[in-house]
Amino acid sequence: MNHRSILDNRLNRILKAVSLEEAPDRVPVVLEYASFAARVTNTPQSEFLLNLERSIEVMIQAWHLVAEKAEADAINYGRFSPYNLSLGWLSKVAVPGVDLPENVPYQVTEKELLTTNDYDSILEKGWPKFYKTFLQERVFNDVPHEYLPWNQPAVDVRAEWEKIGVPVLKVGTVAPPFEYLCGGRGMANFYLDLLEIPDKLEAVMNEIIRHDRTNVYRKSKEEGYPAVWVGGWRTAPELLSPEIWRRFVWPYLTHLIHEVIDHKLIPLLHFDGNWDRELERFKKLPAGKMIFAFDGYTDIIRAKEILGNHSCIMGDVPAVMLFNSTPEEVYEYSLTLVNKLGPRGFILHSGCDIPENAKLENVQAMVSAAVNG
Repeated sequence: MNHRSILDNRLNRILKAVSLEEAPDRVPVVLEYASFAARVTNTPQSEFLLNLERSIEVMIQAWHLVAEKAEADAINYGRFSPYNLSLGWLSKVAVPGVDLPENVPYQVTEKELLTTNDYDSILEKGWPKFYKTFLQERVFNDVPHEYLPWNQPAVDVRAEWEKIGVPVLKVGTVAPPFEYLCGGRGMANFYLDLLEIPDKLEAVMNEIIRHDRTNVYRKSKEEGYPAVWVGGWRTAPELLSPEIWRRFVWPYLTHLIHEVIDHKLIPLLHFDGNWDRELERFKKLPAGKMIFAFDGYTDIIRAKEILGNHSCIMGDVPAVMLFNSTPEEVYEYSLTLVNKLGPRGFILHSGCDIPENAKLENVQAMVSAAVNG
């Protein structure tokens, strides 16, 4: 079978899971990793993190290592630069080879870069103008120009992965205004803002959500990616009261979800933290259109009970298990997920990223549970 046919079969498994149809042969499994690829291929972290083209090569090398036991169906994203994290969190990132010693994990440096006075600036200047200036002057002002991914030669990521028959799910990410502001202010400061100046924050969020995201969707469509990440990190319900969550998260989150669906793309809801409290609410959204990707903190069995006839569930092998357990334990846990949550509307996946220190044999065991279990 050629690579094109293999790719089509793999993508078909995933699309059937999203639409709540039963895959023709088995539950699909998707990999998501970044720094794990560098470690498992013995590539210096700086070499991997500072060169976008090299990151693709190393991630593909890691794919082949995992595939020595069993091949997964897709990669969640096919390239990686830590500086892209700053675009959604308005925070600096410390990177090995630039700010940190070699082979120390990259670190998001969260501190107050955004002030309460900036809220007025956003309302006066508009979000696009403020955002561009903020990134240039406060986030990337001391990063060498050549390390920023948008200053590097363009690479057709999907085409590189297609050569080995692997679909890439996403290239773009969108997130509620809450995520931007919380990252820029710092968590403690922002949570005080929610209590002290809620009306100002709501006005700022309304300005941000008006920001045109058409380029994200157009790029995804034109380059052949089926999904767009809709990020949920600090917006996890466990971190917020129901009243604050309903006011400052739900309207903006649903706006983005509808927007992605309207562009005929799949909202891949990358939900970190515990979302148990609000799962029922998502049944109000279109059925058979979304992927809920949980990281181990949401009760995935309960999520399946609530959303199983509505949306695809993806997860949820915990990061600590991929590092600290035996291959046999990982296999049994993964097989339990496949049997309890499949065969319809389920994709086996790690809980968030496969961690840098994951054992190769544990990742192989996770994939084997779906492919051979």
